[in-house]
Amino acid sequence: MRFNTSHHLTKAVEALALEGFAGPDARRKDTWESSRLWQRLRRLGTKLWLDTGDLKAASQRWSTEFEALTTNNTLLNREVQKGIYDDYIAETLSSSSVLRDLDRRQRIIELALILNARHGLRLVERFDAWVSVELHTDLADDLEGTIWYGKRLFQIYPERFLIKVPLTPAGYLAARRLSEAGVRVNFTLGFSARQNYLAAMLAEPAFVNVFLGRLNSFVTDNDLGDGENVGEKTLAASQGVVTELRELRSLVTQQIAASMRAGDQVTALAGVNVMTLPVAVADDFVSSEVSSEELVPLSDRQFPVALEGGQPEAAVNTLWEVPPSFRQVTAAMLDEPLEDYDADDLQAFFVERGLGGLFPEWSEDDRQVICEDGKIPSYPRWADRLHSGDVALDALMSISGLKQFAADQQALDDRIVAHFS
Repeated sequence: MRFNTSHHLTKAVEALALEGFAGPDARRKDTWESSRLWQRLRRLGTKLWLDTGDLKAASQRWSTEFEALTTNNTLLNREVQKGIYDDYIAETLSSSSVLRDLDRRQRIIELALILNARHGLRLVERFDAWVSVELHTDLADDLEGTIWYGKRLFQIYPERFLIKVPLTPAGYLAARRLSEAGVRVNFTLGFSARQNYLAAMLAEPAFVNVFLGRLNSFVTDNDLGDGENVGEKTLAASQGVVTELRELRSLVTQQIAASMRAGDQVTALAGVNVMTLPVAVADDFVSSEVSSEELVPLSDRQFPVALEGGQPEAAVNTLWEVPPSFRQVTAAMLDEPLEDYDADDLQAFFVERGLGGLFPEWSEDDRQVICEDGKIPSYPRWADRLHSGDVALDALMSISGLKQFAADQQALDDRIVAHFS
């Protein structure tokens, strides 16, 4: 879509987002306690983040070993639906002629950006922490829109903001341009080692993710096995290739373990670069009273996976495999005129080299099925295409996650629109 990109709009929105922001409260640092258990994880090289936008819940679990919080469309929507921003939305709409003069769609996106920034700044004030803030899901396939809004959101508070960009063809290219511009990108909705290898090589974001809990759920929910270690094995493989690229090519990208579901996963994944922990998972880990001997580096562990039947195995194996052929294609891509590429060009490049399943051309019927399935796809619906390679499991999981975020974004948008006159 076309946007009003005036400098006047940019500065007005930035001022609205920052209104009343006093900066981190240094006095609060003395109120947070330290934990020997979290210290052990830090000594193994793991940075600790909380995966919540709930200030009260985060305050009850925060300790000096934590350094960031993550929000997303779902987590922000939960806070907005509490009504805590209703008065602010109404007052902003009544007082800002700049917003009133925009068309309806851009007005919604601008207000969503403001809410992302304002809530992120509240977290910064409380915890003096880095905060991942996410773009509107309408921008996921919009290369120029993602770049423009990503830069703007980052510049509201570059001292503490990380910008989440979703894993789509446009997202890969936008992340590259944003990283080149000095924006710290958290490249989200990753589900395989090869997706993250490609992201690190192409875009060099600050962070990449594996949503490991959703991978385990895909196997269990579809009765393909017990689900044990699917996400963990994928995460370990992705950490391996990301570490390799940092060492061999001096890239900066770090690996996040996301979508964690239980405290024992914290123990199993000790040593991963970053864990972003839902409060319930952090509480579960603390209550487990893990000993020092049980906390061993991720690289020292094995993650066996058992699947039922032979057919799903080929699809699932793609999650942790980064074969030489894929590395060669990625290397060849870096020789392309990427500054001139759009999302269609990136898709075509991989299709021509036999990797079209990584970037499928989703039909409207496909998208409808994905929305009906929710964040965990139905294997029977997709089995034939997964088996043929027409669709890859990592790609399917990424778009399923994006559509789920989009549903929550729509709920947030509806809350905004309720204040339109």
